[in-house]
Amino acid sequence: MDKMVIERSAPLNGSVKVSGAKNAALPELAATLLASSGWHSLSNIPNLKDIHTLKRIMEGFGVSFSSDAAGILKIFTGNLNSHEAPYDLVKTMRASILLLGPLLARYGKARISLPGGCAIGERPVNLHLDALSAMGASITLDGGYIEAKANGRLKGTDFFFDIVTVTGTENIMMAAVTAEGKTVLRNAALEPEITDLAKMLASMGAHIEGAGTDTIVIEGVSELKPASHTVIPDRIEAGTFMIAAALTGGKVIIENSEPEHSKSLMVKLEQAGADINVRGNAIEVCGKDKIESVDIKTAPYPGFATDLQAQFMTLMCLADGWSMFRETVFENRFIHVSELRRMGADIDINGNQALVRGKKKLLSAPVMATDLRASASLVLAGLVAEGGRTEVHRIYHLDRGYDKLEEKFLKLGAKIWREV
Repeated sequence: MDKMVIERSAPLNGSVKVSGAKNAALPELAATLLASSGWHSLSNIPNLKDIHTLKRIMEGFGVSFSSDAAGILKIFTGNLNSHEAPYDLVKTMRASILLLGPLLARYGKARISLPGGCAIGERPVNLHLDALSAMGASITLDGGYIEAKANGRLKGTDFFFDIVTVTGTENIMMAAVTAEGKTVLRNAALEPEITDLAKMLASMGAHIEGAGTDTIVIEGVSELKPASHTVIPDRIEAGTFMIAAALTGGKVIIENSEPEHSKSLMVKLEQAGADINVRGNAIEVCGKDKIESVDIKTAPYPGFATDLQAQFMTLMCLADGWSMFRETVFENRFIHVSELRRMGADIDINGNQALVRGKKKLLSAPVMATDLRASASLVLAGLVAEGGRTEVHRIYHLDRGYDKLEEKFLKLGAKIWREV
């Protein structure tokens, strides 16, 4: 099994181009199921394990994929011949639940294995199922599978999400665009990936208002056409490189980014002492010798992203003073702490809070990745750890969400490589 090997590196320097957003590309691939004829064209699709997994599941439905010389992914969904997503593929990726809404809207039925993915806490799908039931679907759970059926078109509904859910909002948006009548989604997620999905659906002929606010109104249409769409940049990948620049005291320009999507992180990095300059779609981060301590509370967008909490904690491990982390999104999102402690970090956990006491240095050690973002935090720690090689094991997690991460770090001067 592959491992990532990192040695203490000089301050990172140079520019890096951010790939397309995984969390936008996945629902947008699923959305292509809604059109019954023609070829979709999606550009800026990242080369990730989760993308390949979703494509394999969709190929099982009868979907065809091809890529042209410019790297644009072509998708044909006119020949669907199955409505089942099997466990052996779904078990690796929670985002497979996003197939439920489109399949039900297009096919009138769907059979999706209960999803797997990172072990970072409970992410129940009950809100997805409750909303689909309110739209007239019949939902049963049988042998670890969700079975959904609709008698004709789904019906518009007025639905309130008890908890803000990104995938829930996306799933029901996709189900509602061809439903009869009007659907109102209240307490909807605000993430940029929601807005980008709405933009793609609108290009297919959907009528959606309010995406990016907590109330989304959808007027159902009878059919949709294929889309031509460019996926937004990955704000989590951009944030990871921004934190790496501050951590190493380097100067890095993050290109092909969307600065508006990284505002909460930029505020915290400036509080930590970094200088940040925005020029169009590029963000320049200049780290300093001294890192100031900063408190973090994760929250749904536009708050501080839970997907950047682990990486920022690595930064605070070398800060001057104490910093408090409060995790409000996922209850098990501190499982990277034990590995950072192996590298000398001083971190105490009490429930959903972690108290980090900054130290002068971290030490190289063999560590094990437990989830996608924890993997990234350990790679960052390896860039500044003293005393030899840091080996990050189980890096298949990284490949789920970062496109050519080590190649991009190499271009910035990092000492990083992959070994079997």
